[in-house]
Amino acid sequence: MKKSVLTRYRVMAYVTGVLLVLLTLGVIAKYVLDIDGATGPTRIIAIAHGWLYVVYLVVAFDLGSKAKWKVGKQLWVLIAGTIPTAAFFVERRITPELEAKVAAQDAKAVPAARAAAGAEAKKG
Repeated sequence: MKKSVLTRYRVMAYVTGVLLVLLTLGVIAKYVLDIDGATGPTRIIAIAHGWLYVVYLVVAFDLGSKAKWKVGKQLWVLIAGTIPTAAFFVERRITPELEAKVAAQDAKAVPAARAAAGAEAKKG
């Protein structure tokens, strides 16, 4: 798994989380507090969150498949984009685990790359 996969997920988790919090506040302003001016911004935020949540699902699924997660963990991450603030907590929980996995893969890849470069140098 590459670090860029994790970075894409983290960006989408924050974007989705922020939009969902804003959407929640907009819905509260519109329906609970009965603020007239909340309708337009709430609609725009809802549309943006809807489309970007689809992107979040694709990115999170890609991350889970490359990290070889079990189905339960995968669903936990996918559903986090539907619960206000959950995406922040889930992202914070899985990032250290995946960063360690990426670092371990990089540590294995460096000696292999050096060995391949040494073999090429001996041929040349």
